Amino acid sequence: MGWSPFRQTGLTFSLPAKVLTGYTLIHPLGGVDTLLLDMQGRVVKRWHQEDIRPGYCRLLENGNLLQLGNDRVRPSGAAPGTPEWRALPIEQRVRVLGANATFIREIDWRGDVVWEYRDPLIHHDFWRLENGNTVLVRWRDMDPERAARVEGGHGNLPAGETLLGDEFIEIDPSGNVVWRAVLDELLDPVADPLSPMSHRAEWTHVNSVAVWQRGGEDKLLFSSRNTNRVGIIDRASGELVWKLTEPAIFGQHHPTWLTNGNVQVFDNGLNRPGLPFSRVIEIDPRAEKNEPVWHYRADPPQEFFSAHISGAERQPNGNVLICEGAAGRVFEITPRGEYVWEWVSPFLNRVLPDAQGHWIFRAHRYRPDYPGLGELEVDTRFNELHGLG
Repeated sequence: MGWSPFRQTGLTFSLPAKVLTGYTLIHPLGGVDTLLLDMQGRVVKRWHQEDIRPGYCRLLENGNLLQLGNDRVRPSGAAPGTPEWRALPIEQRVRVLGANATFIREIDWRGDVVWEYRDPLIHHDFWRLENGNTVLVRWRDMDPERAARVEGGHGNLPAGETLLGDEFIEIDPSGNVVWRAVLDELLDPVADPLSPMSHRAEWTHVNSVAVWQRGGEDKLLFSSRNTNRVGIIDRASGELVWKLTEPAIFGQHHPTWLTNGNVQVFDNGLNRPGLPFSRVIEIDPRAEKNEPVWHYRADPPQEFFSAHISGAERQPNGNVLICEGAAGRVFEITPRGEYVWEWVSPFLNRVLPDAQGHWIFRAHRYRPDYPGLGELEVDTRFNELHGLG
């Protein structure tokens, strides 16, 4: 989307009687500060990490921040799919791809590291289980013969070369892998082709993972952006048991489980026929047809669009907290689509080697009684510096 260079930042709108009161966690991509905002859009907690390049994070119930991160040294600039890129080891190839990480780190409220797991192939997302284990997504080199069968995309796949696929792993606190599922062996190279704008360098490109463990069920929900696919894997059998495809979604992010067993997805809309727009949809995976049972889109539709990143989180009162990632805009709507809260990021960081942006990967809202919240205090100097509150 586009916006005026004179747009207001910080808190731009609020209907206190209709919002879900709480604290909103964000990490402006490219920056070194992870922030917790109050309902006035002011920073009340800041994790400052100059020793790493921090990324996506969640606040755990024990008060620790679980966060993906990268070492400060940036990789070489070989473009994905080029001969120079293909000649690199996989650990170096993935460093030029979006949302790559070299470790996941748990830090306490004071900022001290209490747990860390290193793996140069992990990326995008994670899920902390109730037993203390962590589910991660990681890149892997596909079998070359299977990679050659993958249809779609643009660019050439040289003979004997391969594509990057994805696998899910569950690790215990000691870093031992206790469960694994290989996505590029579950999707079909023909039935699940690369989208037209995806380069023939990686196939699945998972950007989200969420686990459902209720009523004896143990299911993993994922998003494969490059194939326009959202799916569910039964963790006991390792089988793909449900799949959502276009035209319901295009370039999507952040599928999440709702308490009723339905799935909510941020449908970015990239590659959607006609003028692109984003929307949020709710799907019942048990229904015969994959048709939305609820959706939100702006009026006019082009008022709400983020071609990449972004997410949506259903709140206990039925409202939806939406992160329009490319614009750095976080807003809350009612189930009827009424705007009740909006905050716009003032933070302009270097998000690509040659570009700056206000990008936010995702946002999470925590109620005032959330057990993981520690001491909160308005950071007056920081807020004044950035024009917040």
